[in-house]
Amino acid sequence: MLMQIIDVDEKNQLLITNMWLKLEWNDVNLRWNHSDYGGVKDLRIPPHKIWKPDMLMYNSADEGFDGTYATNVVVNSNGSCVFIPPGIFKSTCKIDITWFPFDDQKCDMKFGSWTYDGFQLDLQLQDDNGGDISGFITNGEWDLLGVPGKRNVIYYSCCPEPYIDITFSILIRRRTLYYFFNLIVPCVLIASMAVLGFTLPPDCGEKLSLGVTVLLSLTFFLNMVCETMPPASELPLIGTYFNCIMFMVASSVVSTIMILNYHHRNADTHVMSKWVKLMFLVWMPCLLCMSRPSRDDTPGNGNKSSDTKNKSATSSIHHLPDLEFRAKSSRSLLANVLDLDDDLRSSTRSYPGARSQVAPMPEHVMVEQQQQQHTMLSGGGGTASAVAATSCLGPHRELSLILKELRVITDKLRKDEEDEEITNDWKFAAMVVDRMCLYIFTFFTVAATIAVLMSAPHVIVT
Repeated sequence: MLMQIIDVDEKNQLLITNMWLKLEWNDVNLRWNHSDYGGVKDLRIPPHKIWKPDMLMYNSADEGFDGTYATNVVVNSNGSCVFIPPGIFKSTCKIDITWFPFDDQKCDMKFGSWTYDGFQLDLQLQDDNGGDISGFITNGEWDLLGVPGKRNVIYYSCCPEPYIDITFSILIRRRTLYYFFNLIVPCVLIASMAVLGFTLPPDCGEKLSLGVTVLLSLTFFLNMVCETMPPASELPLIGTYFNCIMFMVASSVVSTIMILNYHHRNADTHVMSKWVKLMFLVWMPCLLCMSRPSRDDTPGNGNKSSDTKNKSATSSIHHLPDLEFRAKSSRSLLANVLDLDDDLRSSTRSYPGARSQVAPMPEHVMVEQQQQQHTMLSGGGGTASAVAATSCLGPHRELSLILKELRVITDKLRKDEEDEEITNDWKFAAMVVDRMCLYIFTFFTVAATIAVLMSAPHVIVT
């Protein structure tokens, strides 16, 4: 009679139960006529004063080997004896943790005589259904499936007599609701935190910190879980799942490092090879349905750019007479350098109304300019040639220096644009790797969780 499952010690592979043994036999030497003895039909006799079978549990792990309490034997007047000793039985049990925590266990309890063979003591089962579980107290961790019994007749090589034993198999199933919400759900949540790290932009500065924090949290959680898991050479199902999640989180940290490395590369330190361009700028964006945004294609930017261009063109046309007025009054930069007449004066003829806006030059200024030109022309030949040489060589040299500086500035701007384009290519490649890792690790986490739940014999037992 199985009353209670006290403990299943997976570490030491022991089963501790509270049971009552129910032994019945007939002793012809203990018969009497109850009418001759005042109608006494039964007696309670201590077990050490009469014969009783020496029944023991063969696979006992108790310190005293026999954990039963020696109660009295109820003897009836017809010679039938009933002996029901209760006890705390500690038996060895091979714990199979392959499907932990979705596991079923089968613990055998082998009972037999220690000194009598099958010819002297014949053991029989009272009930073919096995043990009695009518008074079983429900266990919070284990669900009792049944206690079948079997009569075994064994012949050993040493002896010709048969030896009989009765073996009861306690079939139990672990209740998984506790482990599901305290082991699997937290592990999935921690793994999801590692997956959500791929949604953070690399410039935020918390991308790598989140991955390392999740990895440390999962390691600390696994250390706590290892204390509850049975230590054995077999790898349990939950251990396989935890190892997969640990590998996934560690891989996410490595992927984050690679993403940050790609994001912070530039043209001065790295050169993007052809296969990297094809892989991360052409093939993978198409596969992941990613498009690279352009400045002109952004919403609302096209209208703004066209409006800006139209406004700038209109304003330039409106302000052109003002510019020509300034050019006529103070001569252009090119005319001042080369000491030539301003070319813009001839161009103003094509714009109506421009001539009317230009103020006339005063007469004394025109007279002074004519006298200066006449003095320069009437001077000596050496003076005229020197002035001509000075007026020709000086401005040309200054123009060449100005053009050189303009070329340097233009080359610098062009190089900056090319470097910025290469840097943007590396940033987009990092974005592609980030999105790819998000999809891969999300699929891996979901697939590993579903695979563990589907491979288990049973998922949830309340």
